[in-house]
Amino acid sequence: MNVAFIGVGAMGAPMAACIARAHHVLTVYDSVRERAAQVATEHGCRIADGLDGLAAADFVVTMLPTGQIVRDLYLREGLAQRLRAGTVAIDMSSSDPVGTRVLGAALAACGISLIDAPVSGGVPRAAQGTLTIMIGGDDPAAIERARPLLRAMGDRLFDTGGLGSGHAMKALNNFVAAAGFAACAEALLAGQRFGLDPARMVEILNVSTGRSFLTDLVLREHVVEGKFATGFQLGLLAKDVRIAADLAHELRLDAPLVRLVSKRFEAARDTLGYTRDHTEAIKAWDQNSAV
Repeated sequence: MNVAFIGVGAMGAPMAACIARAHHVLTVYDSVRERAAQVATEHGCRIADGLDGLAAADFVVTMLPTGQIVRDLYLREGLAQRLRAGTVAIDMSSSDPVGTRVLGAALAACGISLIDAPVSGGVPRAAQGTLTIMIGGDDPAAIERARPLLRAMGDRLFDTGGLGSGHAMKALNNFVAAAGFAACAEALLAGQRFGLDPARMVEILNVSTGRSFLTDLVLREHVVEGKFATGFQLGLLAKDVRIAADLAHELRLDAPLVRLVSKRFEAARDTLGYTRDHTEAIKAWDQNSAV
């Protein structure tokens, strides 16, 4: 397969490496050329200096910060006009599902099929090629063509439905994770103020009904022990929860919890900064507490 990969940041670089290891013909592109050059050097793939260098791709994978950036790349910056009819575009970013449908219609007019295939699993599983991938799309043939490429990056592939459904599922998953972390953080802060030891609290949670992925794999190392280094930026999680909140609003669903969690993470982002680790949100909530 001839693959173009756009966006080789913290997640994109290991995902692109998996594609290279699967012996696909790979061209990488990034707005920070040094990042693309490093991936190209490490994995023996090509580097594109501009969008014209992506024109020969059969598949274009995007792993970018927002859906708006993806749409601008294809429509405003002109990538769609440079690609051949029959190209499959795979957006693996955390994009908003409504915007994905808008982009899909625009690309279809150019003969390009869009698939949304966001991921879950973080940097460690991206490096191992064991991501969970949620696949949405309106072109079953394009999805089947893309499946071997997706298997190079993930070992859990889920078809979620029509175009935008993968992005919707990703946002809703991250909302659930964010809500869980917010609950954990508030419990730890309340316990500390009452005099409970946070390490003992986590130990008890993990053998009680409060046990979860977060209590088991995140709280002790990254919060109690102060590592704060999961690799998932606070700003990105705030963005994902906002996508979930906007989706609920678009669907006219009364969902007060997602609105509250969105506001909590946006407040933490505004206090600490976009690039801080998402687990550091507990610091902002502690210092901003009215009590």
